[in-house]
Amino acid sequence: MFDIYFCIRDDHDLRLVAAAGLICAISAIAIVLFLRRARDTKNIDHIRWAIASGGVGGFGVWSTHFTAMMGYDPGIILGYTLVPTILSLLTVVSALTLAHMIALRSSALNARILAGLVVGLGIASMHYLGIYAIRIDADFRWSQPMVIASILLIAAPAPLAFHFALDRRGYATGVLAALSILSGILSLHFAGMAALSLRPNRLEESGGLLLSTPQMGLAVAIVALGVLTVSIMAALSSARLHAAVGASEREFKVLVQGISDCAIYMLDRDGRVASWNAGAQRLKGYSSTEAMGLELSSFYSEEDRSAGLPRRGIETARQDGKFNAEGWRYRKDGSRFWAHVTIESVFDETGLFRGFAKITRDMTRMREDQLRLEETRSKLDVALSNMHQGLCLFDQNGHLTLANDRVSTLFDVSHEQCPPGTAFEELVRIAVAKRTGGAVAVEALEETLARHRACIENPDGGVLIADFADGSTFSIAHHALPDGGWVSTFDDITDRRRAEQRIEHMALHDELTGLPNRSSYNDSLDLALSQASRNGGKVAVIGIDLDRFKEVNDVHGHSTGDAVLQELARRMLGQLGRGEVVARFGGDEFAAFKSFENDDALDNFISRLERCLVEKIEMDGLSIHPGASLGIAIFPTDGSRREPLVNNADLAMYRAKATIGRQVCFYEQGMDEAARARRTLANDLREAVARNEFSLAYQVQKLVSTEAVVGYEALLRWQHPRDGWISPAEFIPIAEESGEILAIGEWVLRQACRDAANWPEPWRVAVNLSPVQLMHVDLIQIVTSALLESGLPAHRLELEITETALVSDKARALHILRQIKAIGVSIAMDDFGTGYSSLDTLNSFPFDKIKIDRSFLLDSETSHQARAIIRAVLALGHSLEVPVLAEGLETEDQLRLLRTEGCDEAQGYLWGRPTMSPSLEPERAPLKIEAA
Repeated sequence: MFDIYFCIRDDHDLRLVAAAGLICAISAIAIVLFLRRARDTKNIDHIRWAIASGGVGGFGVWSTHFTAMMGYDPGIILGYTLVPTILSLLTVVSALTLAHMIALRSSALNARILAGLVVGLGIASMHYLGIYAIRIDADFRWSQPMVIASILLIAAPAPLAFHFALDRRGYATGVLAALSILSGILSLHFAGMAALSLRPNRLEESGGLLLSTPQMGLAVAIVALGVLTVSIMAALSSARLHAAVGASEREFKVLVQGISDCAIYMLDRDGRVASWNAGAQRLKGYSSTEAMGLELSSFYSEEDRSAGLPRRGIETARQDGKFNAEGWRYRKDGSRFWAHVTIESVFDETGLFRGFAKITRDMTRMREDQLRLEETRSKLDVALSNMHQGLCLFDQNGHLTLANDRVSTLFDVSHEQCPPGTAFEELVRIAVAKRTGGAVAVEALEETLARHRACIENPDGGVLIADFADGSTFSIAHHALPDGGWVSTFDDITDRRRAEQRIEHMALHDELTGLPNRSSYNDSLDLALSQASRNGGKVAVIGIDLDRFKEVNDVHGHSTGDAVLQELARRMLGQLGRGEVVARFGGDEFAAFKSFENDDALDNFISRLERCLVEKIEMDGLSIHPGASLGIAIFPTDGSRREPLVNNADLAMYRAKATIGRQVCFYEQGMDEAARARRTLANDLREAVARNEFSLAYQVQKLVSTEAVVGYEALLRWQHPRDGWISPAEFIPIAEESGEILAIGEWVLRQACRDAANWPEPWRVAVNLSPVQLMHVDLIQIVTSALLESGLPAHRLELEITETALVSDKARALHILRQIKAIGVSIAMDDFGTGYSSLDTLNSFPFDKIKIDRSFLLDSETSHQARAIIRAVLALGHSLEVPVLAEGLETEDQLRLLRTEGCDEAQGYLWGRPTMSPSLEPERAPLKIEAA
């Protein structure tokens, strides 16, 4: 060991020794890099990198040796012979290449030891051949133990260096491998130099080429540093490139294999499957094992295979480099999917054709969406084409982007005249010009555009009604869109507008004569009264009723009557001046009013009306002599409001009608107080139901034989807020005349059902029906509703009608009664015997009960004829098997008569007065006659 130390200290130039160490370190690094690069390659690249590692490493070791040799200076070196020098380089290169081959082939321990021995022998041979190449004036003497030690020093760390370089990865193990190589080479050199001793003598002339020490040093330094530096850079670049390529390949493989929604696979030159990813397995249904080697045509239908579609795709990709197509493809289970297919030719780095890359994507959902979209678009096109409205779509710049065919029809504008891109202003100008039939004034166009812009700029949009000179009317709506554009729709509402005008006219005018109706007359009269009140004027309100008009209808027919009314209306309209109005309220009832300041103007208006109403009418060979009665009330003398003025005019008109030879009558104070009272009562009846002024009293109905209670008759009572209790005999006729009987009768029916539903026993409740109620269209619905709301069973309700209710329209009345009876309600004939068609009525309808009028029972004690009628009615009821109820039972004698004659039921004061609550059986009361 001391020999080595003294050799380094005494026989070497430490600067060159350091240079040799640097070269050796670089060489060690190069060896490790090249070995690892060779390890990571395959086939021919593996051998190439192994040879490169041997060459670069051998040259580095050789350079280290000769650089160190140049640092060895015994003072007698003359130079170096060429052949041994070159031979030493070839020896170490060959030995390292062989050792690297052995180490790269196997990672076993014996392979590593064998490679280490080859390295030791090779480097040792290079070392001693290099020494042999020295030309020196001395003899070489060797220490055999040191020589053996030098060989072991290089061979021992070699297996460890191969282990760290090839079996491990990372920078740390690479550094350890380089240090192992560096220590072995330096140890060999200095141990070998220590084994050498020189004995000076005379040097014989050499016949070969002799390299001087400076020449040798320069050559070695330049070449070694250059070669090693370039080799390391190449190795590093190659390693990085290989790592990047490897990472890219791994990522690409992971990416391709990991894609599950897209089939990616390779085809060989003949179009057979060469690789198969997970997406292909999912999409096609074949596993990788099943798919490998299958022809491309396996995934096509028999029809496509017959048409040569698979082969056409392969050939197109082969010739053009790429093939794209869409169509149905088939899975292993036979199901199909819509696929987008791409086939591309694949070439290696040398340009050699390797096969095809095929990508298949499942586009079924997209295809379905596309078909739905196309269907939607088709339907949208059809919808737009068949819209009754015109529709235009404008972009944010106000240019037309879409217009349906209806726009062309509405404005008589072709698509060529207003193509997409037409400005909104231009479209409006053309449309208005077409509708007006000529040029449009600038002022009118600007006004129209301003109205439209106001709607367009409104975030909520807007609707305009446009009236054109040709009589047409359009509804134009604008609705803003989020992108700044807007939608405009055009609707031709000409017919609707005319219909609305007709409806409006009909609502305010009489359909037959065209005169204002009651509603229009009232509005106009209110306005005239308001104006007269402000300016101190007068208004004459005139009620007009035609004389003998019923005779015209009866004699000549209703068509002639209508013609007469139309002619009279035409005459009066022709005579009207300013402030004069004539209206028809219905039938032969007319009304008029005139605003005036002096009586002469009113007299003139009345004279003109009389002339129109009395002049003879000639039509179709007939001569009609009309006439009329006029009643006049003056504002403000005869009233300050419309209602009293109209009422007073009617009172005057009735006075004129009742006075022979008088056609015009002015209202006077005290005129027809009875009529006024009757009219007042009618007015009060309109509010009686709403003010809860009505109530019901119930009179008991019993079996004559046992006096058992079977039901109650509901009797209407009116507590007037001013006049107190008013008899039904007084207000019922007025209610029937005014039409209020409908509302009153409905209230009675509903209230009676509610009350009866709460009685402690299931007694029957009888309710009288007015003739007006019977003929009303809603009667059946009202009866049904009353039963449902109250919960009263239908068989407990009995409706009583009089014979007079059937007179006006017997067929209709009987039809309604049959419908009522069909729901389970009983029908009773009231006041039987007082009419003139009783037997015919009984024969026409199966009544559930007959009620004998009270007048017969009241006269039975004094009139033999009354008793005979009672017996006859009871006999008729028995023969028809219809129960008979006698009204007006007041005495025991009357009760005995009814029992003797076999009457079924009865009601009257003998068994109780009407009571508000029939929950307790009423006691017999003292006899007192009172209107029911």
